[in-house]
Amino acid sequence: MSGIALAKEQSVKRRKTKVDVPKLIGFIILLAVTVAMIMPLWFMISTSLKTTKEMFVYPPSFIPKYFAWENFKELFTNSEIKFGRQYMNSLIVGIATVIGTVFSSSFVAFGFARYRARGSNFFFILVLSTLMLPYPAIMIPQFLLFTKLGLHDSLLPLILPSFFASAYMIFLLKQFFSTLPNELYDAGRIDGCKEIRLYWTLTLPLSGPVLATVAIFSFLWSWNDLLTPVLYLDSQENFTLPIGMAAMLSSKFRIAPWNLMMAASLLSVLPVVALFAIAQKRFVEGIVLTGIK
Repeated sequence: MSGIALAKEQSVKRRKTKVDVPKLIGFIILLAVTVAMIMPLWFMISTSLKTTKEMFVYPPSFIPKYFAWENFKELFTNSEIKFGRQYMNSLIVGIATVIGTVFSSSFVAFGFARYRARGSNFFFILVLSTLMLPYPAIMIPQFLLFTKLGLHDSLLPLILPSFFASAYMIFLLKQFFSTLPNELYDAGRIDGCKEIRLYWTLTLPLSGPVLATVAIFSFLWSWNDLLTPVLYLDSQENFTLPIGMAAMLSSKFRIAPWNLMMAASLLSVLPVVALFAIAQKRFVEGIVLTGIK
């Protein structure tokens, strides 16, 4: 009996130690993809902390021998770079764009979702059809308009379009608003709520996840936009981060080496990371809930 028990125990051990080849291959692939995604971020962090001399050493070092924290200080103290002013400009444009997009798009989407009238579906499709327009078809008329209004070389042309709603955001919000039960609105009307109050005190508080999604998307598009600032901004004091960082590598600003460029890139990533960290849960909920009908 003891021999049979010993044989069973050895058989169980062999089954436990058997390698799951598909899982192992999947783990190796996942590890390789993870390393490939982390390496650019690590290179940016490492280079931002290197001195100019160490930056050009071959073979390159993954960990700086000396952590040059003064690179970050120079970004804000160098009068020719004006990184602090550009950072503030980007924050102003990003926050204003979020406010404009959230309120204008949600207001239009509320009308499409809650009120049915003759031709409402046609106008909704007409709004969505504007997504097929190439950006230059909109960019040129906008440029002529803002130039005639005397707004060239100011931040207003980067902000004002967001207050006229976004077709994609209207679609996203309308899909969510349509899922809210009509009974809530009927109860609100019985209590004497006007339509604007239903929008402000009922719809918006219940739409936190999708509003967070709209806020993240609009902030990212504004924060990373390079073409629009290049079109409207001429003076360095009005530059946003994308055009300011591009100017650091131009002939006019050759004083800025790559370690300062990586330090600027690292600081430019921080608001985006913070925004995702704060609104991650609501962002995922918004993506899921906008697909529910």
